[in-house]
Amino acid sequence: MDPRVKPEDDKKRNDKKRKGAITSKGRPMTMYYNLNNLLFDFVLFIINIMNMKFKVLYAPWRIGYILGKKLKGCLFCKLIKQKKDKKNLILERRDHCYVILNLFPYNNGHLMIVPYKHTSNLEDLDDNTLLEMNKIAQEYVIKMKKIMRAEGFNIGMNISRIAGAGIFEHLHMHIVPRWAGDNNFMPVIGNNKVISESLESVYKKLKK
Repeated sequence: MDPRVKPEDDKKRNDKKRKGAITSKGRPMTMYYNLNNLLFDFVLFIINIMNMKFKVLYAPWRIGYILGKKLKGCLFCKLIKQKKDKKNLILERRDHCYVILNLFPYNNGHLMIVPYKHTSNLEDLDDNTLLEMNKIAQEYVIKMKKIMRAEGFNIGMNISRIAGAGIFEHLHMHIVPRWAGDNNFMPVIGNNKVISESLESVYKKLKK
């Protein structure tokens, strides 16, 4: 190294050369440095994920819904016509809609409020039906807080197939009670557990 050149000046010159370097393909070297850094960060990210302690949340009963034979026609409309409320897990029938437990629940006490009118559009429901659905939702929130000691709720509708509705042709409202430490609204990987209780037991509690 030239003794007349200070070390810091030599370092600046080398850095400048490196930044201005061009590869054989005519691309700046800095592009490759950035890509290498991104690749290195990505590898570290994957390693960190592999080292994390995951607990898998299982909801094996839902496989019956996923792999089961799909019925022709509207299930909700068929259940209305049948006179097997206990077998079909129908909790009650009102003037404009009925209440039914989800056969493949995301959590204990997962129920649905189903209008009698067959429609996939919320705007097709009249005021009386909408009022009754919300009134029923309020009543069951109160009931599940008292009987099941629910600490929170997910309440809502999945309107249309693109929004995740399983039976998209007949809209319905979901009510999913929640407890601290339970699973998410849709089961995911996490350090949680499923609170177990049979459908028969939940039916008897909410039928009172």
